[in-house]
Amino acid sequence: PGAFAWATLIVNVVGCLLIGVLMGVIARVGVGRLVRPFLGIGVLGGFTTFSTYVADIQQSLQVGAARTALAYLATTLLLALVSVWLGQNVVDRLWSAATARNTRSHSCPAVLR
Repeated sequence: PGAFAWATLIVNVVGCLLIGVLMGVIARVGVGRLVRPFLGIGVLGGFTTFSTYVADIQQSLQVGAARTALAYLATTLLLALVSVWLGQNVVDRLWSAATARNTRSHSCPAVLR
């Protein structure tokens, strides 16, 4: 208690990155309506440890480490949001590049026309 919980921070940031990737892929692929909540909330929600995050903050406050608690709270929130955004943007860019590559490879060169 009172120390910055680096392991929990890393797990939550990785989980949020994966949630961003998942949501980016799901937005482009037709899936059943229950796939998003099952994978996003169920699987990746279980992977992340936001309940531990809250308990860590509470314990830090109880032992008088308010600065650590605030820094941990803000850092986790910021990095989690950035990670979701980054995951979706990576999927967007990769998907756009793959689509452009497929479009170019299926077009006939002018020489063959």
